[in-house]
Amino acid sequence: MKSPFLDKEKIIENQLSFSIYDGFPVSKGHALILPKRIVADIFDLNDDEYNSCFELVKKVRTILLKKFQPDGFNIGVNSGETAGQTIFHAHIHLIPRYKNDVSNPRGGIRNVIPGKADY
Repeated sequence: MKSPFLDKEKIIENQLSFSIYDGFPVSKGHALILPKRIVADIFDLNDDEYNSCFELVKKVRTILLKKFQPDGFNIGVNSGETAGQTIFHAHIHLIPRYKNDVSNPRGGIRNVIPGKADY
């Protein structure tokens, strides 16, 4: 399987993972962090790959803070088709959030299921 992510310009990389900007961003600076080894699901990563990816989440956050000055972030993973995964090369979304980008940000990622954000 060829991943559509491998030929993209990288933001940053380390030995086991890399980061790119999302091709269909939901906000300015939306980035993806991926393992270099192609596996379908983040839960298929070995411990070193998993840790490597989350090490890059922190580093990419620092880069995005400097470049785009967001006010917050959402971090998300779609694991499996039922969860919305459409490309089966495991990846982590790092989505910058900006003040007033939505009318009510309460609940954050809980909004993936309508009516579940308010609690």
